[in-house]
Amino acid sequence: MLSKKTKYALKALIHLATQPVDEPILISELARTEEIPRKFLESILLTLKNAGILQSKIGKGGGYYLAREPRNISIGTVIKVLEGGYAPVHCLNDATSPRCDECGDPSSCGIRLVMSDVMQAITSVLESTTLADMIERSENAQKAQAKIVDFSI
Repeated sequence: MLSKKTKYALKALIHLATQPVDEPILISELARTEEIPRKFLESILLTLKNAGILQSKIGKGGGYYLAREPRNISIGTVIKVLEGGYAPVHCLNDATSPRCDECGDPSSCGIRLVMSDVMQAITSVLESTTLADMIERSENAQKAQAKIVDFSI
């Protein structure tokens, strides 16, 4: 499950991705528009900036903006930055030991073997899906809901 922190980060990134590149967004505006607590958002944006996903500009006309094109920001990268990974069991996280207290032999642990397959599927989807893909899927779903037909090629 995604934490509120990651959900808020994705909402903020989507908002920033839909803004003109040369127009940084103030934290206060982003917090108000996306209904995210300001202090919490400040911490999230700073983490994303330190990871190279965002940049900021100080002074008049300042604020946060994407450091890269939305098509170059994978959802997996964002989740790894904020959650530390997305392994379904601790023994599959890069940061932890391959051994866990519950099993004696990780190479034959049924839980670990199945969860490894799950993690591969999750990784495949999250690393190949970008912020631009997420925005496009959302827009397409909104059009479908409104029964808008797009005949463009």
